[in-house]
Amino acid sequence: MNNRVDRWTRRAVLQAGAIAAAAGTLAPRLFSEAIEGPGSKEQSWTLGNGIVERTIAFDPERGLSTRRIAHLGTRFSLLNDPLVKEHTGHEFSFQCDGKSCMGTSGDFELISADPANTAQVKSLTILLRHKIVPIEVTVVYRVYAGHAALRKHLIVRNTGRDAQQLSHMAIESLVASTGPADETTLMAQYGALPRETFYTGRSEDACLLVSNSETGDGAALMNEVPGYLKRTEVQDFYDPREMNIAIMYDTDLMPFERVLAPGEEFATADASLVLYRKNDAFNDPHWALPRYTAEILERTVDRGGPPWIFNTWEPLQRGINQEITIDMIEAAGAMGMDIFTIDDGWQQDYGENEVNHAAFSGGLAPILRAVEARGMRLGLWIPMAAIGTGTAVYRDHPDWAALDREGHPKFTGTAAGQKAVMCMASDFRESVAARVIDAIERFRLAYVKLDLTTIFNAYGEAPGCWAHNHLHSSWEESLVRIYEGIQYATARVYEKHPDVLLDLTFELWGQKHIIDAGLLTMGDLDWMSNVGDTSEDSAGPIQARQLLYQRAISMPAEAMLIGNLQADTQPIAERFATAIGSAPVLLGDIRKLSEEDRRWYHEKISWFKKLRKTHALSESFFPLGNWQQPTATKWDGFARFASTGAGIVVLFANESDAKEVVVQLPLLPKERYSLRSVMTGREVTPHGGADWTQGVAFSFESSQKVEIVEVSVS
Repeated sequence: MNNRVDRWTRRAVLQAGAIAAAAGTLAPRLFSEAIEGPGSKEQSWTLGNGIVERTIAFDPERGLSTRRIAHLGTRFSLLNDPLVKEHTGHEFSFQCDGKSCMGTSGDFELISADPANTAQVKSLTILLRHKIVPIEVTVVYRVYAGHAALRKHLIVRNTGRDAQQLSHMAIESLVASTGPADETTLMAQYGALPRETFYTGRSEDACLLVSNSETGDGAALMNEVPGYLKRTEVQDFYDPREMNIAIMYDTDLMPFERVLAPGEEFATADASLVLYRKNDAFNDPHWALPRYTAEILERTVDRGGPPWIFNTWEPLQRGINQEITIDMIEAAGAMGMDIFTIDDGWQQDYGENEVNHAAFSGGLAPILRAVEARGMRLGLWIPMAAIGTGTAVYRDHPDWAALDREGHPKFTGTAAGQKAVMCMASDFRESVAARVIDAIERFRLAYVKLDLTTIFNAYGEAPGCWAHNHLHSSWEESLVRIYEGIQYATARVYEKHPDVLLDLTFELWGQKHIIDAGLLTMGDLDWMSNVGDTSEDSAGPIQARQLLYQRAISMPAEAMLIGNLQADTQPIAERFATAIGSAPVLLGDIRKLSEEDRRWYHEKISWFKKLRKTHALSESFFPLGNWQQPTATKWDGFARFASTGAGIVVLFANESDAKEVVVQLPLLPKERYSLRSVMTGREVTPHGGADWTQGVAFSFESSQKVEIVEVSVS
């Protein structure tokens, strides 16, 4: 049998990977060929920022394609390997009422190509019109000043008289190369876990890293589709020099479907490609990715750092009351917290802003006065779509409830019992926005923790909505429409209160410990987990750090609220040191803290606030030691640095009996650094000098299990 023929028949579906799935059909040839030479009608554009460039071309017969993606500093090109230069992916693809629509086809005509430049963003907007299907596709490419990132999204508009159904949507579809297939590596699940290079990335794969093991050159494939709807395909098994890449919406488990009414348009999520070179100073992904996600993907960039948040949920849960709260406010103020948040239990019922007067006899007015008198701001827990059946909104609009497959209203278990799940893909989204805005204005809130079931319950209840009278036409469409409903509600809140911090919890997003760029387009923070921490032998800080280490490689650490570290659980130094790795949040019965412990927290929190206000620690994140699986028997840690070289190194000996640890960081080796222990206040003289590339050795004192070292540029 001819091997080449066999390859295109028996293995066609496998090799096509995401390309075939996204296009919906398998074309005779998988990749278009570029047209070059005399008589070509091709037009091309190059979009760049001095760090990265992308060249896009349009040919009337061959459609739209990317011809070059390159990092100018490292001279790494993702697409221009000599053996693949005549191949492209489909650029984008989707189905419209069952018809395959691909960027690299002669079915589209070019209407316009418009560049736009500002000091921070350069963009290219290409408008295409399909010759057969009544749709227009706008492809928007962007680059950002100072970042090795290329970002892209689509806008599909129905120009016909009838509704059109979109499915199998691929935002980015390329044939790339990081070098020979046997030198290519893939890191999945936020870029932390090694996987085979024929891989389907799903909800937890917010970012995949593909790179060359010899050169370190690579690209981060960042899928900004929200939650369960994301799917990222990488295939580098079957050709020694070609890697198929597609950043897309899901096609099977949580399938994407979107109906466009005449004149309606749908804007996809973005797809980002971030080019890097490992161990090459600021080109290293530990610099390139945190800077990009913090400065570009987060809704707001707080140069002074995130606030310190106290939350009442554990250990009191719904047992919170006015007397306890007043005492806790006193303690939180003494510690130096910025936001005091009352979690579940302040309200009369889920879905209304009436105060539980059995627990708070004076309402929240005395609470608000006490919080603000201590220099803090108030935060509240508010369920978004899980509400009581006795509320006015449910009585007036039971038709807004999400329905299961049998047509029955959906319910979810909560700390207050069974609650109805309302469909965010209905006019209920207006009610949610109004309720949150009312709470912000009534209680002068700085922070809102939006919680509980929307699209999918994190503990196993079925996803989506089967109603026929909502804003979705099918169960499949309800999935994307519910995410759109969340975005609609938060956007309404931000219109009225742009400075409020909205926290979209993992339970609202529907999966344990999840964070992704889709969430960051809709909110500021993500309460990412509920780690038990009621005693010294709880999962506590070790598990909180595992969550942090494996996500902060590609997601902004200061968007992560990792509950439930309790400020009164000993040793408190480990809780504080863990909290400064992410957005700091502490819980616990802080009434039990001694005056000495309260002063200790105040001193350390004040130190960190001052440091974070003057140094952009969000520009990098380096997990250290036994970071992939922190355990009691080995040391772990992390480092956070600004590009100036100033930052912190945080080390945890755990129960390892480690006396000395070596820290290696791809910083600029020629800088001179001074180091000070935050725990002891003494200057630190590391063993072997301060050559970060070779490794700097730090010692633990005899009884010390946590070390925080402040690094300053001399």
